Amino acid sequence: MKDYFKITTRTIVAAGLGAAIFTLLFMYVKVPSPVPETQFQTAYGISAFFGTLFGPVAAFLIAFIGHAISDAVQYGSPWWSWVIASGIASFIFGLAYKRTRVEEGVFATKDILTFNMYQVIGNAIAWLVIAPVLDILIYAEPVNLVFTQGAIACVMNIVSAGVIGTLLLVAYAATRPKKGSLKKDS
Repeated sequence: MKDYFKITTRTIVAAGLGAAIFTLLFMYVKVPSPVPETQFQTAYGISAFFGTLFGPVAAFLIAFIGHAISDAVQYGSPWWSWVIASGIASFIFGLAYKRTRVEEGVFATKDILTFNMYQVIGNAIAWLVIAPVLDILIYAEPVNLVFTQGAIACVMNIVSAGVIGTLLLVAYAATRPKKGSLKKDS
């Protein structure tokens, strides 16, 4: 369990690179939805991918920093309730770290199901509970609006993390040598 929260140079570099990619995707590669201030965000596929490779701390930092910078640049200041929810969702995505075999070059059905279980749980907690509750507590937003936004964001982010994250992890696993596949010539 200590490996999940260990901060190394690798974690910091992954967080920095991931936050930069997350910010750009969050700002420029999104699809609007019919619900105000809610979009299909491709960035959650990236935070799920990085979280599975580098753990929950890196995933949290990627989404929290990336979302905060994106909001600050686009709107003048971060919308903290959703920034916090992004970080928490991605932290939960990162709990799939060490629970899949992607680094061993295997990302089979069991691994895909494990990864997607974590990302669905993370998205549900973040967007059905944390974001709406913090919207009400911090910004005094209308209850029916924030829970509608949260539900739509939850579904879209599950699809984003599920499809984009899974495809990236499958592709990444294919680049990794499988255990025992390299043999020394005699």
